[in-house]
Amino acid sequence: MDVLGDVIAGMRTGRPHSSRTVKRAPWGVRFPDSDGAGFHVVLQGSAWLLDPGAAGPLRLGPGDVVFLAHGYGHGLADHPGSPLEDVELEPDGSWPELPDPGTAGADETLLLCGAYRLNRARAHPLLTELPPVIHIPARVGCHTQLRAAIDLLGAELDASRPGSHAIVTGLLDTLLVLLFRTWWLRERPEQTGGWAAALQDPAVTAALHAMHSDSARPWTVEELAARAGFSRSAFARRFSTLVGRPPLVYLGWLRMTTAARLLRESDTPLRALAAQCGYGSEFAFAKAFKREYGEAPGRYRRRAA
Repeated sequence: MDVLGDVIAGMRTGRPHSSRTVKRAPWGVRFPDSDGAGFHVVLQGSAWLLDPGAAGPLRLGPGDVVFLAHGYGHGLADHPGSPLEDVELEPDGSWPELPDPGTAGADETLLLCGAYRLNRARAHPLLTELPPVIHIPARVGCHTQLRAAIDLLGAELDASRPGSHAIVTGLLDTLLVLLFRTWWLRERPEQTGGWAAALQDPAVTAALHAMHSDSARPWTVEELAARAGFSRSAFARRFSTLVGRPPLVYLGWLRMTTAARLLRESDTPLRALAAQCGYGSEFAFAKAFKREYGEAPGRYRRRAA
């Protein structure tokens, strides 16, 4: 089991959305706070990201990518002084097609924007540790996989063809993983703690892979320490320091997050779901789930439908 992919799958809800838009100066849009995350890519021209959480306006050139993981409201414009028009998100969390009131013949900016719906009530530490704005500037020969996914997504959005809907959804899922991976790889030389460090620590990664591969197994700290090649106490300290939770506390969190995702996305009977998540009986599972989420599994499933 790929830990990073599993973590992202546990946070995601609903379907991602994306659009390819041409703007002509002067232009400016303001996106409201949301429960999701979003990205902007400047394919051509330039733009300014206006984010109250940043040190100041951020200029974006051709090929630049910004990822906003926490759903903070922000502006995007051709110039920091341009008026901003409010954007109202659709009920499904997607961004509407933006009108282009710009001047014919003016400088054009081609944007690729996307939005993901996330379950922030169960936000993984990997998400909460991200900075408000991740800026990935265009550099020749860097982040080639991310660039390839962006090029493919832009091409699919530019011309609707048979199968485009499925391809766009798959590319958006891929792009989200690549954005996380790009941040993680870029932060590796500097990180001494947190998930960027946890994912490059062989001992902690071995334990995480074990738990994510078989979360139903009644793991003990001793078994996980053996997988990591450490003594019980040394492993427990190392895991808690990097992950932010003791091993078995993280395992319980993982099981409940998996249970909630399965309740939302499948019609698996509760008894089978309980066993799949590591509980010996439906009653024990329901009790643990209600303690964690404040409602019974059946009610959670009906409400999420």
